[in-house]
Amino acid sequence: MASENGLDALRKKTVVDCDTMDEEVAKTFGPFQDCTSNQAIAFGELSKPEHAGLIETSLSEARALGPRFPGVDDYDLAVDIAMVKLMLRIVPHIRGYVHIQTNPYQSYSTEKTVANAFRITELFRHLDPAFDTTRICIKIPSTWEGLMACRTLEQGGIRTLATTLFTLVQAALAAEVGCTYIAPYVNQLKVHFESGFVDPQKLLPLCVSVQQYYEAIKSKTRVLPASLTSTEEIYALAGVHHITIAPGLLQQLSTPGSVPPTKSLFDSQAVKPAPEAILYADKESVYRLEFSRSEGGASEQKLTQAVNIFCEMQDNLIALIQATTSRVDGAR
Repeated sequence: MASENGLDALRKKTVVDCDTMDEEVAKTFGPFQDCTSNQAIAFGELSKPEHAGLIETSLSEARALGPRFPGVDDYDLAVDIAMVKLMLRIVPHIRGYVHIQTNPYQSYSTEKTVANAFRITELFRHLDPAFDTTRICIKIPSTWEGLMACRTLEQGGIRTLATTLFTLVQAALAAEVGCTYIAPYVNQLKVHFESGFVDPQKLLPLCVSVQQYYEAIKSKTRVLPASLTSTEEIYALAGVHHITIAPGLLQQLSTPGSVPPTKSLFDSQAVKPAPEAILYADKESVYRLEFSRSEGGASEQKLTQAVNIFCEMQDNLIALIQATTSRVDGAR
């Protein structure tokens, strides 16, 4: 009988999701509940040579579908289509939601974010009419405008995840507007892009305090930490509602005998008295000030940094589509 590995041990305490757009990862390390993604993950996956055909057809379909989405650039639409196609390949290998992130350039527009979410849902229906669209969860950066978009979408029956979340202030508003999930970023996003950078203030304790807060106020919103850099961080969060893990860390966790050596924060933190629900949805100026002052302004800086990085990844995706389709056209 094979010895238990870290992934097996983790699944006894926490629902495990995969943070990838690679179908083979979902097949190899599953079963998973959900599959999460973003523009950086999409760029990494679509950069693989085997996806050149998918990129080409995505742009062709974007041009054909353009009249249905007035005002949307063909290349932005092609990015949406390509991401939906990748996620449809993963659907058979998971039990729950597929998470797709809205265009980060719309992070400060509630109206455009809502339109993008409905467009993504329509693209799923167009590309696979048999797909159950209740399995879509839209990832939206946790700006004020993004969280207001989450409220509109949840009221319209579309599930949402408030991503790039760094504070209890954001988490409180996410619960108030009815988000299905939040994704606290344990590490600043730039740890994955800036060689040698180590986050000096990892937000592991935030995940515990937010989950305790949600349970105290009986919120339906689930905590799903992201931006993890080590198995030690993952083991420290055993007991969180959900956790999404990138392929490299899944590989490490799947090594036979890799039982968790790190004690979970959820085992050591005492349960705090039930607080009153923190309400911000009708107090925009109060919310903005409290978020801006959180951690001396560091949280707002981390959010801005994350939005900027995802915008760069959106630019990279468009450049990849342009380069790929130009090569294909030139070879004909």
